[in-house]
Order: sequence, then structure tokens, then C-alpha cells
Amino acid sequence: MNLTPDWEYVADRVMGGVSSGQISAEVVEGQDATRLTGDVSLDNNGGFVQMAFDLQPDGSAFDASAFEGVEISVFGNGEAYDLRLRTDQLTRPWQSFRTDFNAPPEWTTLRIPFDTFQSHKTDATFDPARLRRIGILAIGREFSADVSVARIALY
Repeated sequence: MNLTPDWEYVADRVMGGVSSGQISAEVVEGQDATRLTGDVSLDNNGGFVQMAFDLQPDGSAFDASAFEGVEISVFGNGEAYDLRLRTDQLTRPWQSFRTDFNAPPEWTTLRIPFDTFQSHKTDATFDPARLRRIGILAIGREFSADVSVARIALY
């Protein structure tokens, strides 16, 4: 099931960090895409730039239990990025279910099964019936982020 995300940009500045970046709609190597670029800094306890979207316009849960995972078509700078899922089970902004992926410098379609996501700072177990938000993050180390997404879907 193809998703039609309304991507939004979020950075560690919401917590006092100094990372900077942006998202933009661009044609990247012949594909219409949303591109996240920026510089991740660990200064001031920061360390991320992100593009994310809610699955429902009102931010409520979406029942993804009929699907096995997330499929993304990505193009990047060869760096590792995080794919994060949030459910309505999570109450704190630092809680998530996460896995990482590499964004190679050619268009690549990745299938990432739900069972590869790890709980982070929560005792909750991932429940796809309660999926609310999907995010792609450049996080955890100082580097220049450059990752584009042409398509994101549930499979």
C-alpha cells in the first residue's frame, strides 16, 4: 500500500541542539523525491535531523496489522540512517521502535520487516495495529545528511 506522506522537518533544536537541515521536494536522479539534507552536530546534547509524517491526518493510529513492514525507495550519500516508527502506545518523544538502513548513492528499494524494529526507551512491544508515525533520521554522530525518498509504502 503506497503512502502519501506529508513530510515535516524536525531537528534537535527543539531540545536545545544545534543541528541544522531542511527537507525539500526535488527531482533526484530522475525521481520525484523528498530530500533531507543537513549537518548533524552533537553540541548541546543534540544529534539529529529528521523528516517524519503521521499516517492519519489527525495523528491517530493506523491499523497496519495486515502488512509485514515498510518499503522505501531511497537514494543517499552512502551513510546509515534510522527508520523509526511510533505508535499510540508511546507517550514520550524519545520513545520509538527503530532500525537502521544504508542509503546508497543509487536508487534502491528496501523492504524492512516490522520484526526488525527494536524498542527504544520503552517497555512496549511494537503493535502494528497502533502505528501512528514514520520518520527517517540522521542521528547520533556528526556528519552531513543527504537522503532522498521517492516512495514509501507498507507491504
